[in-house]
Amino acid sequence: MVSGVSDRPINLLEYEAAARARLAGPAFDYYVSGAHDELTLRDNRAAYERLRLAYRVLVDVAERDASTTVLGAPLRFPVMVAPTAFHRMAHEDGELATVRAAGEAGTIMILSSLSTTAVEEVVAAASGPVWFQLYVYRDRAATEGLVRRAEAAGCQAIVLTVDAPVLGTRERDVRNRFHLPPGLHVANLLPAGYGAVDQPAAESGLSAYFAGLIDPRLSWDDLAWLRELSSLPLLLKGVVRADDAARAVEHGVAGIVVSNHGGRQLDTSVATLDALPGIVEAVAGRAEVLLDGGIRRGTDVLKALALGARAVCVGRPVLWGLAVDGQAGVAQVLGLLHDELDLAMALCGAPTLASITPDLLVRPG
Repeated sequence: MVSGVSDRPINLLEYEAAARARLAGPAFDYYVSGAHDELTLRDNRAAYERLRLAYRVLVDVAERDASTTVLGAPLRFPVMVAPTAFHRMAHEDGELATVRAAGEAGTIMILSSLSTTAVEEVVAAASGPVWFQLYVYRDRAATEGLVRRAEAAGCQAIVLTVDAPVLGTRERDVRNRFHLPPGLHVANLLPAGYGAVDQPAAESGLSAYFAGLIDPRLSWDDLAWLRELSSLPLLLKGVVRADDAARAVEHGVAGIVVSNHGGRQLDTSVATLDALPGIVEAVAGRAEVLLDGGIRRGTDVLKALALGARAVCVGRPVLWGLAVDGQAGVAQVLGLLHDELDLAMALCGAPTLASITPDLLVRPG
């Protein structure tokens, strides 16, 4: 006899609703918001809903394998933790809870340089690979110091964000005059004197902080300098054009993250899933292609893989899990994506990642 109904969320959208109930309004708005009218934010999600699956039948799917590698690192399944800022705003354990859950899930965490826990502490708590997301700062010495600290701590790659020469306008943050709560700082930048985002500006404390810190002059010419700072592979995050992806490969990058910053930078920019096929074609196997933006179901992961992504990265859902139940919540979110992908593979007649091919996809109309 069933004694009751579980209160635990059973999908990522339920985790979002539960997180909304737990988080302070400005914190939730910061995590969930997109730029201006949030058209790109919604279109990232809608791009998956526009595609349908033409499943195969009479395929032996008794044994399924979703394991893969990304830049040589083994993954239990092709879902990684995207870089997102300020995890301690969601839960007191912050990035430490997230990285422990990522290791438990058998995947990679990409740590934001705007984390509320220092890179050394995060890597020390990790049981799996950690990559480091980087902005280039006006203070180039601070940038160099971050890269060297990340490598010394044990990070295995540098992920350079290239879609944010200036900060997009997130109107929820403007309305809330967003700033970090007392006691929270950008931990990685405290030694350089840039750790405080605690002064509400006329519009947004984060906007004022970003404007004074990030270098808008960053160009292709700077990639050689960045590659010389460490022996770590370099990936570019924020690419949506095939010609930019091809140019990145010519500059020696190891990977491309197809991303529009979760719809938080330029509104009406192209959905990442729509940009993916052209980038995969342009890269032509010379670098690994990852994707983020809008992923909420295992079928979304399968669709991205069918269009050529090596793996996908999820950001906001990880924060929902963190807000709801710390490390256990993040582990549950990642576990749901694993199980939903496994089910989708079985029902599509695609028991291996190699069998997830474009012919599974149909675009109605």
